[in-house]
Amino acid sequence: MKTKITELLGIEYPVIQGGMAWVAEHNLAAAVSNAGGLGLIGAASAPAEIVRDEIRKSRELTDKPFGVNVMLLNPNADEVAKVIVEEGVKVVTTGAGNPAKYMEMWKEAGVKVIPVVASVALARLMERGGADAVVAEGMESGGHIGQTTTIALVPQVCDAVNIPVIAAGGIADGRGMAAALMLGAQAVQMGTRFVVAKESIVHDNYKKKVIKASDIDSAVTGMSTGHPVRCLRNKMTRQYLELERSGADFMELEKLTLGSLRNAVIDGDVTDGTVMAGQISGLISEEKSCKEIVEEIVFEAKNIILTRGRLWER
Repeated sequence: MKTKITELLGIEYPVIQGGMAWVAEHNLAAAVSNAGGLGLIGAASAPAEIVRDEIRKSRELTDKPFGVNVMLLNPNADEVAKVIVEEGVKVVTTGAGNPAKYMEMWKEAGVKVIPVVASVALARLMERGGADAVVAEGMESGGHIGQTTTIALVPQVCDAVNIPVIAAGGIADGRGMAAALMLGAQAVQMGTRFVVAKESIVHDNYKKKVIKASDIDSAVTGMSTGHPVRCLRNKMTRQYLELERSGADFMELEKLTLGSLRNAVIDGDVTDGTVMAGQISGLISEEKSCKEIVEEIVFEAKNIILTRGRLWER
């Protein structure tokens, strides 16, 4: 399955794994890349030397392309940006800010820069700044979200920019991939689907909660602060939403969630931890290898596109 994104990144299939904090480490990134997609290491708020170590460990597990997701609000972002160049990483996705200050350095090193955007305006800004592609992420996704749905956002971004667009948010199978391609995207990015991959280091409690989730089991916290986050409902989300309704200030809300994502991912605390996951969780029913996930979604998408094409020709 060849698209502008597979050609740009040198990958077999137009499937990208989300750069999820605490989840997207070297084992998962390498497994997705070995399966023909693009694996990502989530730098999150990690120190630069931890990111360097993750890059080197990934390289021991795969000779395929992989990338790093840089959260630009990370206080270590300047050092992480340099490590990416020093270690010869060729693909970077960015979030939580504008990567303009690193663009010249990355471009000189031959790094492909792909910012995650939640609006047409931001997509245009990233294109003007030299981005090679953008990830248009709808509010159905897990973690930090925007305000527009994937099916509304993706075609508008595709119409607004001349660089390739990757669709994200609410995609977990071949039907979602086929829909994204029909909307004009050149690839899909999936996070929640890879959370429950066999190669994912996520605690079994977290994986089981995603697998057991239904279509209505996610909640959005942080709307009052302007930093909305989608996660699965539990004791923590109930407390958070109650505090929001009572008018609690930002610091009080932050105190409730401090370290809670790590507690859920690593320690398996799915009661008081933050279980970030998208609305697509209801479609995920079992743990599979990254190879199975990637090949199944591509096979299904191809069949859908070919079948629909034949029907349209009648």
